[in-house]
Amino acid sequence: MRFYQEFIKGLWKEIPPFKLVLGLCPTLAVTAAAANGFFMGMATTFVLVCSNVLISMLRKVIPSKVRIAAYILVIASFVVIVEMMMKAYVFPFYQILGIFIPLIVVNCIILGRAEAFAAKNGVLYSFADGLGIGIGFTIALTFLGALRELFGVGSIWGFAVMPASYMPFEFMIKAPGAFVCLGVILGLMSLVGKK
Repeated sequence: MRFYQEFIKGLWKEIPPFKLVLGLCPTLAVTAAAANGFFMGMATTFVLVCSNVLISMLRKVIPSKVRIAAYILVIASFVVIVEMMMKAYVFPFYQILGIFIPLIVVNCIILGRAEAFAAKNGVLYSFADGLGIGIGFTIALTFLGALRELFGVGSIWGFAVMPASYMPFEFMIKAPGAFVCLGVILGLMSLVGKK
């Protein structure tokens, strides 16, 4: 039962960009399209799950004075792996996401989960926490990217969904559009949360 609770909290209760308001740099920068958000989310999920599990396994071995440096080293190792995998298998998205892939190392979601959860819990629960938070982050980025792509281009995942007469609201695929879209989503989630 606890495994399920640790997993499910990341899908709504603690969804990073919308509830915890964490990881906003990649959230706002790469979500001009649904596919971009999805691949960024999947890369972050891989790093989050792997680093949570490894840090949980090593939590009693890592001295408390160097724990943050050790966590960053673990996270950076997995970021290098995901960066190399993206270069090899999804190179067009690697080029689109650019500098934001190496910046996963300093993503406060990953370091925060390492410090707040993985360092204090067992491997199984750390795995569930990382997977839930990662999937929630992926859903959030994909949803935000889909909204911005729909209104900014008239398509979702590259497939046209608006009629030919649709005049794209190009503001939505630019940086200010990300802030506006995120603000509207945060407002709606706050209303839903109150009810």
